[in-house]
Amino acid sequence: MTHTNHKYHQLDQQYYLPTFKRFPLAMKKAAGSLIWDVEGKEYIDVLAGIAVNNVGHCHPKVVKAIQDQAAELMHISNFFVSEPQVALSKKLVELSGLDRVFFTNSGAESVEGAIKIARKYAHTHGRGGEVISFHGSFHGRTLATIATGKEKMQRGFGPMPEGFIRVPFNDLEAVKKAASDQTAAILIEPIQGEGGINPADAKFLKELSAFCDRENIVLIFDEIQCGIARTGEMFAKDYFGVKPDIMTLAKALGGGVPMGAILSNEQVSSAIDFGDHGTTFGGNPLVCAAALAGLEVIKEENLLQAAKDKGNWLKKKVIAWNHPSIKEVRGVGLMIGIEFEFETKELVMTMLKNGVLANATAGNVVRIVPPLNITYDELEKMLQIMQQSLKEIEVHA
Repeated sequence: MTHTNHKYHQLDQQYYLPTFKRFPLAMKKAAGSLIWDVEGKEYIDVLAGIAVNNVGHCHPKVVKAIQDQAAELMHISNFFVSEPQVALSKKLVELSGLDRVFFTNSGAESVEGAIKIARKYAHTHGRGGEVISFHGSFHGRTLATIATGKEKMQRGFGPMPEGFIRVPFNDLEAVKKAASDQTAAILIEPIQGEGGINPADAKFLKELSAFCDRENIVLIFDEIQCGIARTGEMFAKDYFGVKPDIMTLAKALGGGVPMGAILSNEQVSSAIDFGDHGTTFGGNPLVCAAALAGLEVIKEENLLQAAKDKGNWLKKKVIAWNHPSIKEVRGVGLMIGIEFEFETKELVMTMLKNGVLANATAGNVVRIVPPLNITYDELEKMLQIMQQSLKEIEVHA
């Protein structure tokens, strides 16, 4: 077979369920913040598998952990424990300040499990099972998680699961108006990712937490995209200084392999009985070994500070352009959104042509979520290519 991007793209369109509007590229290999397609072209990756490769592509320590674990023990089911799973459970509880962990295979699965825990807790205290989420949110593509989000994603998949209410983001009065004794949980991304990199207002989060405490409503933080050092803190909750009852993780947790987690405090965890939830693959030895290695890299390479420093540097650089088409540069750490006056798909495609992988989200936002150990030289080159690409699309306009 001829190894070209076009050929692989054709085969993908022939065989794969047409759910993705893919970039017309087939990737071959990657290292750090660089990735190469099957034709040998090099790209700077500031998408990082959508905020997954926080320690970079194929980090040697993560690769070795996977290789060593694969040669020893990969999967045993959750009828048994393994050394990597026990070690990772302890590590995440210590890092988070929460009390219990449950391992999943994805972000949507983590959110589904969090909703189950919250509803079980609510029912044991005489409350209903309604879940309040926010406009602009994204929590996954399963039936329950699309019920928490945009109506656009719900079309054609009805009837939707009941018990889900959406209110405006950062609006405490709207939350209070929607809440009742039927409310089990409030589900929120501390920083909305797919919605355009929208950080919650710190005052709002603190007041929301206090409201949940008063009303005995479970507060769930979805940290699938903003967690695992992305903001310059291990979790966004630490940046905002607000501790939820439940926190969901995935994406960067596995260091590049698919895994997720639900962390919860003892109060809500105590509602769960044997058999209330389960998983075949969640937390198997292989993915837990990868996650442990990734967390060790974050510590050893001081990537919390790197995310803060590089994020601040990057935002200042873009703001200094004073470009008339840029409306706002926002975000925390290396989770940055650059909002333009125009739809950004053409800009992202032009950047791709010029050697940068980025992403357009929420219509007019370029999402920048690179590996946390990306170099300043790579970031500088990425910015140069973005400026060049802007000029190119302006000429064509």
